[in-house]
Amino acid sequence: MFIDQAKIFVKAGDGGRGCASLYRDKYMRFAKRNGGDGGRGADIIVRADRNIYTLLDFHYNRHFRAAHGGHASSNNKRGRDGEPVVIRVPVGTVITDLKSGCILRDLKEGGEQVIVAVGGKGGLGNIRSPEAMPGEPGEEKNLSFDLKLIAEVGLVGFPNAGKSTLIANVSNAQPKIAAYPFTTKFPILGVVKRDKGNFVIADIPGLIEGSSKGRGLGDKFLRHIERTKILIHLVDISGFEGRDPIADYKAINSELKNYSKEVAKKPQIIALNKMDLEGAKENLKRFKKLIKKTVYPISALRKEGLEELMDAAAKKI
Repeated sequence: MFIDQAKIFVKAGDGGRGCASLYRDKYMRFAKRNGGDGGRGADIIVRADRNIYTLLDFHYNRHFRAAHGGHASSNNKRGRDGEPVVIRVPVGTVITDLKSGCILRDLKEGGEQVIVAVGGKGGLGNIRSPEAMPGEPGEEKNLSFDLKLIAEVGLVGFPNAGKSTLIANVSNAQPKIAAYPFTTKFPILGVVKRDKGNFVIADIPGLIEGSSKGRGLGDKFLRHIERTKILIHLVDISGFEGRDPIADYKAINSELKNYSKEVAKKPQIIALNKMDLEGAKENLKRFKKLIKKTVYPISALRKEGLEELMDAAAKKI
């Protein structure tokens, strides 16, 4: 199951207590303070891991608490520091502090990490302070994780335009393919291999009119194309289901603009799919006449025109 949002609670470890201790032997007239300092509480770290692809685990485990620092003892023995707790998330996760609304870090690279809750300092022992001190409390926060996929190319279009068939035939992705709308219920990544370098393509579930306002969960899907460099806009040119390809093209662009001006400005490659069906050639002529942009007629099912399309995408990247 693909989960791209989660909320968790984190509590860093408290610092250990300082020790109040006195040492005196038969040769000493006055006792000497020798209580050590408490250990430092453990931090909580969030680290991006390329082997994780979903935030599903955080729907079952929402609370993370780190160990306290060890308490000090006599003879100036310091308490042990707590071992940090590492929380692993997918690359592309945005971490937000829910109380302040501040973004703590956008983890865009594998291995990148951030300390989200700092452990408390250990209390001073009476060897360094007139009185032994308790440790400081560790930070605690409510955080939200928001996963935005990392891909060079985003694939957008209406449901049943053939996006799943296209990504399955140009990459290593294996999406569910069926002849009904909304077969794809969550974004899917695939790697397209080219001679001059590979790139990652993301299949975004089909958009509909009103997607930018949340209709059909469209706003949740649209954020996955925020990081892409280019978009492949897939249009069913056949009009097989009684739809108008030109109206579909304009509607998707309108939803992109309503969602984000930055997303709407991303370079687009227009791919006109289902050229193998009846009526496609007539619609292609009409599309070229009204939409005066470069288009790539393809048939994802028959794998026709896909090499030219992927070459264009690689060149634009």
